Amino acid sequence: MMKKFLYIILFFIFLYPAHSLELTDIESTLADIFSSSIDPNEGNTVFRSLNIPSGGRTEALGTAFTALSDDISFFDYNPAASAILSNSELAVYHNAWISDSALETLAFTRRDGNLGYGTQLKCFYVPFTEYNLYGDRVAGSYYSETSLTFNTAYNFLSGYNFRGIAVGANAKVSWRSIPDYTDNRDDSIISGSGLEQSALGLMADAGAIVRFNFLKLYQDRNPNFKAGLALNNFGIALTGFGSSIKKDDDTPARLSAGFSYRIYPRLLFTSEIRKPILLSDFSSSGKLSFCTGIEVNATETFAFQLGFLLQGANPRFSLGSEFDIRGIKMDIAYTLDLTSSANPVNHISLSAKISFGDRGRKAAMEKVDEYYIEGLKLYAFGDYDAAILKWDEAIAIASSSPLNMKFEPAILARDAAINFNKQKNELENLYSISFKD
Repeated sequence: MMKKFLYIILFFIFLYPAHSLELTDIESTLADIFSSSIDPNEGNTVFRSLNIPSGGRTEALGTAFTALSDDISFFDYNPAASAILSNSELAVYHNAWISDSALETLAFTRRDGNLGYGTQLKCFYVPFTEYNLYGDRVAGSYYSETSLTFNTAYNFLSGYNFRGIAVGANAKVSWRSIPDYTDNRDDSIISGSGLEQSALGLMADAGAIVRFNFLKLYQDRNPNFKAGLALNNFGIALTGFGSSIKKDDDTPARLSAGFSYRIYPRLLFTSEIRKPILLSDFSSSGKLSFCTGIEVNATETFAFQLGFLLQGANPRFSLGSEFDIRGIKMDIAYTLDLTSSANPVNHISLSAKISFGDRGRKAAMEKVDEYYIEGLKLYAFGDYDAAILKWDEAIAIASSSPLNMKFEPAILARDAAINFNKQKNELENLYSISFKD
């Protein structure tokens, strides 16, 4: 049954392209519905490739990832996530974007206790060809935007009942490369002309994530609700490296806020809103955008996603799946844009995520549970001192690496046992004094 379902998904992604559909009426209807969302301030920033999703699962979820951020795709959405990820991960992404352009991404992240860190390299490129007045090709290369991101995050107040507040930041450097072009008079390439219009961007991101249980309808140790807030791409862009360096247009800064809610263990809903911010003139900032996504885990090794993104008058619909192949998570996403042109724009993105384990966190948590349960058994048989020792062991393991968390169940149990022992000793002393009298 699952194989048949997977074949259906792949059929719609690969064998049933959007241009084969009769979408004229749909496009017209959507254009009317979203016409009021047209943003007159769109396109006032540089390094627009920073708004292109790397692809895979995040794009299939409509890019609603600021709060969810539960895998290595967090770099472009919320830098706080590296402090709370379960595993160290390495990932590669390929997004076949529109108009023969593409985005390639390589990322790595690791977590030690409550400290997370990582790095990501992204490269967006599109063929650049120049023709003269006679239609002859006189220059050709690639226009590209390359970004390198360094991340660090920490999860404060981490515990068993309250999982803490994760806070993180990215430092980002981007380079826009424009190839040299020609002098229209004699078709000769002007040396340094591309460098003159190339640009350097220096930016930073900041974010926070909080996790807790909310309207939880099932039994599970992990919190089912996340709330996230992030500031992305705040910085400056410089151009004119061929002669005099000057400030370029604004970077694509934005403020994002969202939540994710796991309704059942295999059903996830995520949503967020974003506000573009034009740093040089806040009043000219773009309109709010909205995105949302749903993920269904059909099995332990296969999930599929549906997503929707509305940015300006430009709705995008996404469909994707994630499946595990010998420990490597593979993602494929198909995105359909119905209103940006006369012909629907659609593209496919792929990703592969390799896990390097959790650095012993699961094994340590199992040991904590073992000591905690042993303590409960000893307490039930009246051996309070031995129970306290077991709970002390559980507390010590939980508070040290690789967990670095407060294990409140053992702390409360130990305190109750110590208090009970104290009262018991006081009663025995009173009884002894009374007997002597």
